[in-house]
Amino acid sequence: MKRRDLLVGFVSGVGFTAGNAYLWQMAENSSQAREMLAEDGYDLDGDPFALVDGEEGIGAPVTPPASRVRATVADAVDLPSLDALTEERSIQSSSLVEAVEQNLAQADRESCCNDHNHASAGSGQIAEGDAHARVLEKVRNFNGDFIDDIFLTETEKPVLHSLFVRLKRAERLVGHGNYNLLSFDELFKYGKRFSEVGAFTPAEFQMIEKLFFTEAKKYGFYGEKVTTELTAKIPPRETIKIPYSGHYLLRGDSEAYYDKLRRDIGDSVILTSGVRGNVKQMHLFVAKCLESNYNLSKASRSLAPPGHSYHGIGDFDVGRVGWGYSNFTDKFAETDEFKRMQDLGYVQIRYTKDNHYGVRFEPWHIKVV
Repeated sequence: MKRRDLLVGFVSGVGFTAGNAYLWQMAENSSQAREMLAEDGYDLDGDPFALVDGEEGIGAPVTPPASRVRATVADAVDLPSLDALTEERSIQSSSLVEAVEQNLAQADRESCCNDHNHASAGSGQIAEGDAHARVLEKVRNFNGDFIDDIFLTETEKPVLHSLFVRLKRAERLVGHGNYNLLSFDELFKYGKRFSEVGAFTPAEFQMIEKLFFTEAKKYGFYGEKVTTELTAKIPPRETIKIPYSGHYLLRGDSEAYYDKLRRDIGDSVILTSGVRGNVKQMHLFVAKCLESNYNLSKASRSLAPPGHSYHGIGDFDVGRVGWGYSNFTDKFAETDEFKRMQDLGYVQIRYTKDNHYGVRFEPWHIKVV
């Protein structure tokens, strides 16, 4: 036997052994992850590691420039504050926020606002009617870029990429369904324990806190913050897993609402997104920011920022069976399922075409709370 053949055989054997060792370690880690999830109260019936097509907010796969992330993320600890960026916005933008807040308060008191109060001449304030019109302009052109939009800085961009990659790894480890209920305390624990996720860096911690605690109104989202604690946990025992959906609903009003919809419309309606914790909402928002070319304002026009999603306290999404991602587009409003929901009379949509939140029209998002 020639020396070259011996060398090839040796290298092949080493590669085969290393590959088997890696697969064995992955299998062991998956088993340990399941044990930890069981200890935390998660439901491991069926296949919790299966991914479901058509998940809201992800869209096309995002491929981060890994080399650039590795080169810069370790040094990107001192990130610029988004609050500092807002100081550069014009007086008109600040006036818009104040005027919209006034408009929201009035909308809560009245079912329809027909009277628009105009600011006095020279005061620098935008009339409420003009402010609402500008919000609607952004809602209807949610994929556009506007002059007062807030973007991440160059220093923050690689951190956002590395955070997205780490969150995606965590989702693969714990499974798509369980990931919807995962808390940040549990996420950080799994990051330290499992090498395929890895411990979160100081820069990633700071990015998480920035996206959660920055006042969303500053980049154009006018909904209330419904979850104020970053580490808030949705107890698994308070949820129910919906068959064939890969998602959970909160027991009680949400579960009863969904069951009634299914009875009234039929099996062609399916749950496409149920209760979501802060981790999942953060993941979706980070993905939307990447998809929006780091434009936080643009991302918030398509997805509630972390802490602001009503999915965390009861709302859910429905779609047409077999439609996949089309269920998260305006096309859903043209389906028989949507039209039948409107005919029922009791179904309310959270983000209507003329909503005050600053969010695109979402015909699939059912208002429960």
